[in-house]
Amino acid sequence: MNGHPLVWLDNGATTQKPRQVIETLAAFYGSANSNIHRGAHTMAREATEAYEAGRAAVARFLGAASPDDIVFVRGTTEGINLVAQTWGRANLGPGDDILVPVLEHHSNIVPWQLIAKETRARVVPVPLQPDGQIDLNAYADLLSMRTQLVAVSQASNVLGTVPPVREMTALAHRYGAKVLVDGAQAVAHFPVDVQDLDADFYVFSGHKLFAPTGIGALYAKPEVMRNMAPWQGGGNMIESVDFTRTTYAPVPHLLEAGTGHISGVVGLLSALNWLTSFDRDAIAAYETSLMAYAQQALATVPGLDLLGSAPDRIAVLTFTLAGHDPSTIADWLDRDGIAIRAGHHCAQPALAHYGLESAARASLALYNTSEEVDKLVASLHRLQQAA
Repeated sequence: MNGHPLVWLDNGATTQKPRQVIETLAAFYGSANSNIHRGAHTMAREATEAYEAGRAAVARFLGAASPDDIVFVRGTTEGINLVAQTWGRANLGPGDDILVPVLEHHSNIVPWQLIAKETRARVVPVPLQPDGQIDLNAYADLLSMRTQLVAVSQASNVLGTVPPVREMTALAHRYGAKVLVDGAQAVAHFPVDVQDLDADFYVFSGHKLFAPTGIGALYAKPEVMRNMAPWQGGGNMIESVDFTRTTYAPVPHLLEAGTGHISGVVGLLSALNWLTSFDRDAIAAYETSLMAYAQQALATVPGLDLLGSAPDRIAVLTFTLAGHDPSTIADWLDRDGIAIRAGHHCAQPALAHYGLESAARASLALYNTSEEVDKLVASLHRLQQAA
């Protein structure tokens, strides 16, 4: 990239794809492409089997009790909107509260604002502590019998903070509230068990998990999903249709109108097989060690300030550099073949907590190395020397 070996440090935005995933996609389109569920021929049956194998793999990956607890969506954003427009529309009303930490990505804020306006509920922000942790005392104080939903990320895309979701969920359930967990940034970094979390909803995107774009999954507890209305109408989600009465397919197919992203599911299955072939705890330990190395190395750069210091976090390093706009930092690094993110990271309230409108972000994954961190730090030193 620009004459240098690529150093990909933009994993929070999307991950690069393993060779196995790329080859699986090529093989599917080259020799197995077919629509699913309603074909009588061999290729249709095999494509359906692959699609449903992907659903079963997601269930295992998340620790769900059954593949029927998994709905395929385009990604985290669509999954959250699905919950807001189905469960939310049916269960929210005037005076109800939706608790959303300031930490959240816009995708876990805006859908709740939209449904709150429609139902005359209200979105209540949960403040942060100076180190980027959720203020749990404030959270406990904000919970009440008016609280119908808590929407919280399992890992922050801008600060890396990993909140105590299990404890937050248990507290919310005491008030009868449901909990939606945004797992977009979590699933690639450490094992997830939705039953241990006791989450009512859990969503993630495949492209942040070494899979293709345009595919993700929503988990919902079976007793909750059974009471959700159709999300969209069309093929695949029906049993029978005429102009007097339409009957619907059971969940999860009820919530999957039309032809799904079949190749995306095939690619997601391949990515999950690749990722789970490693020791997940070893991955987490490696990334934690690499993050600690990066924190120490970045501390040597004059004028660099890292945001957030929560003790439990993923390998996300968001920073400012005195005298340089974040976009200027990103442009400089790009010339050295180093890809980072610059901007508000779709988390403007979290940045505003630090009095900022934008910042630079390097986000690490299991394929990054200490040598790549060294290249990042050396380039930032050169930028400061050139100023």
